[in-house]
Amino acid sequence: MIDNPLAVSVSESTFMPGFRSLDTEVSDHELPVDGTVPEWLSGSLIRNGPGKFEGNGVRLRHWFDGLAMLRKYEFADGKIRYTNRFLRTESYADAMAGRPTGQFATDEHGPGKLLGFLRRLGPPEPTDNANVHVARIDGELVAQTEVPKLVSFEGTTLETRDEFVFDDMLDVDMITAHLVADPHRGEQVGHGLSFGRSHEYKLFRIPDGTRRRELITSIPTDSPAYIHSIAVSQDHIVLVETPLRINIRKSLSPFTEGFFELLEWNEGIDTKLYVVDRDTGQIRTQPTVDPFFTFHTINAYDDEGTVVVDLVAFEDNTIVDALSLERLESEGFAAVPPGRLVRLRIGSDGTVSSEQLYDGGIELPTVPRNRQTTDYRYAYGQATDREGANGLVKVDTERGQATEWWQTDLYVEEPWLIQRPAGEREDDGVVLAPALDVSTERSLLLVFDGETLDELARAPVPHHNPFGFHGRFFDH
Repeated sequence: MIDNPLAVSVSESTFMPGFRSLDTEVSDHELPVDGTVPEWLSGSLIRNGPGKFEGNGVRLRHWFDGLAMLRKYEFADGKIRYTNRFLRTESYADAMAGRPTGQFATDEHGPGKLLGFLRRLGPPEPTDNANVHVARIDGELVAQTEVPKLVSFEGTTLETRDEFVFDDMLDVDMITAHLVADPHRGEQVGHGLSFGRSHEYKLFRIPDGTRRRELITSIPTDSPAYIHSIAVSQDHIVLVETPLRINIRKSLSPFTEGFFELLEWNEGIDTKLYVVDRDTGQIRTQPTVDPFFTFHTINAYDDEGTVVVDLVAFEDNTIVDALSLERLESEGFAAVPPGRLVRLRIGSDGTVSSEQLYDGGIELPTVPRNRQTTDYRYAYGQATDREGANGLVKVDTERGQATEWWQTDLYVEEPWLIQRPAGEREDDGVVLAPALDVSTERSLLLVFDGETLDELARAPVPHHNPFGFHGRFFDH
């Protein structure tokens, strides 16, 4: 079933399709498949990201502020069924009424909710535009962003339910949208940030089958950094504190219009690596390294007293500015600097060594689910650093080799390796990767062989999808 309930249409927009609003919603639509999808593949890839960048003619300012839209690709018996739906939240209703306010950079109608909280030092009123990621907590599917207001949704129809409420008293003003799911210890690990007279990073766990966040430790800071994700091994958590800091004082200025304007790259400050014991909360070591910025850690594991952390590193914060809609619409991805896959080895004595594992640009990295928090060999990601396309890359971290797949005018998004149930090899399975063909202005789902990256199938959806962020595969 296809419907189009939204009153505002931007189909005549000249924006690149990846940053053009989508009005259409599709429910349980079977996709045509060119090729073969393995019949053993059973479950749903649910993705999150912006679906709309305007409200009643008012354009948002940053990619990160687009209205949340969920997309589901459901697999059974070699077939793919597709559903997409906006989160029906207060933020969505405000935008439809011509009052769009983004958490990150858009502030057309007064100070943003988090910014307003910082100014008055009162109870936080975070946005419910949960457009970054998804998770399953205590059996419930939730949409997430970087403030502590998760939104639950129904898994079949993607219909919005209500705010998801944790069963604890943990107080944070910003929270990760990247919970690290550890299937080996049966818990998810995350981080938050609380503002006050003494700001604190807070690391926590959520045991499987509960909605209770258990505090692991709090780390005080006078100058909090913008931290998008953390690294988790079996025994440790690594918090990467880069020089991109949150200037709390600027929130008091009447000329500061969004959280984005609070972010400052502090020249001369190194990047600090807090290595925390997962069980005791004790900081084992906190070395500093030459400054760099990162959005995404890839994985971490313990190796005979050394903590190994793989992440996507940028020289500075230029990437954050380059992702504003104004820059993206005028310059495209040419202005976006490439991230590099870097491996850090952090010794128990605080020594740190670094090596680059892949020469090309990479972002939106993932590893096979059962290798999360443990030693692994293969990382999959969006290959960048080429004009006119984003590709797919598989990096062999043991051999320092990479396999790439590209197609002109095709922009591949975050890939996921789904392992074959009876498979023994780490890469025995299929890679699922949504993509946008800008030449036809239509999105599709690509299915690749996990070992070779040979294309097995592609399934076009009945419209374009704006570029999204993150997702997870949930088994049936």
